[in-house]
Amino acid sequence: MHCPDCGEPDRRRFLKTTALGGVAMAASAAAKFTGTPETLVGTLHKSLTPEQRKVVAMPFDHPLRSKVDNNWHITKAKVGEFFTADQQAMILEIFRGLHNPDFVDKVLSHMQEDAKGFGNYSVALFGEPGTGKFEFVLTGRHCTARCDGDSVDGVAFGGPIFYGHQAGPNFTENPDHPNNVYWYQAKRANEVFQALSGKQRETALLSGEPRKEEATDTVRFRKKSELVGLPVSDMTRDQRGLVKKVLADLLLPFRKQDVAEAMKYIDEAGGVSSLAMSFFKNLDLGNDGVWDVWQLESPNMVWYFRGHPHVHTWVNIRKG
Repeated sequence: MHCPDCGEPDRRRFLKTTALGGVAMAASAAAKFTGTPETLVGTLHKSLTPEQRKVVAMPFDHPLRSKVDNNWHITKAKVGEFFTADQQAMILEIFRGLHNPDFVDKVLSHMQEDAKGFGNYSVALFGEPGTGKFEFVLTGRHCTARCDGDSVDGVAFGGPIFYGHQAGPNFTENPDHPNNVYWYQAKRANEVFQALSGKQRETALLSGEPRKEEATDTVRFRKKSELVGLPVSDMTRDQRGLVKKVLADLLLPFRKQDVAEAMKYIDEAGGVSSLAMSFFKNLDLGNDGVWDVWQLESPNMVWYFRGHPHVHTWVNIRKG
């Protein structure tokens, strides 16, 4: 899979800016740590000193494990300040392993832009690797990412996640969101809107806001009777095909096993026909009719893309 609207990053420039962001490592240091992200979480956990464990290690049932937000630090343990060079390298490889190899450098590049580098993100470890109940969580500006090794039953990505990007110095991006690494997803969603009939557009295009950004409550599931927008089941076969392309683009940044798990739960609940799609007209940057804010949801899925003033994306998927 490849993002059609993202340029290829300059890897040498990326490694330099990552180091400037506080991750004191070279490519060779990261290269010596291999294996799945789950394996590396176990290695990281074993490497912690007693003092480090007091800060980053928590019981599996700690309430912080399931929290999600758009800009927060789960602990005071910033990657570039709290951990040794080898531990930093492990954390970077864990994070890289959670992503599609064709996309991960774009994610790390926007973290440099959003927070001055990967080193300014923080980490927590819940439970004990090898017991069947553990989870690694990395948080910071425009990121809540998880590695759970399927310890959390019936939940994709190990729980709710968040991704986003402010491209450039302006808090409110231009209407075409230049250089935003996730804007391609909204462009694909707007292809669906353009394919709708006039009556379908009236149902799909709404006023107000779909959800208030209130940390974990942002991704609460709603009953079928509470869903807003146009049911995908009311779309034509070709229109549903476009929605499938939206889902593929939404899942493109992530590793294969997380994509497969997410799609399994969506398919078991009825596939794209179980979803409702909505667009929000009063949050249209530039009033250009290219909808910056939209969502796909069902009683067991939330994928809320808020492209105003820049991209915030909230995700929560569970088994139906």
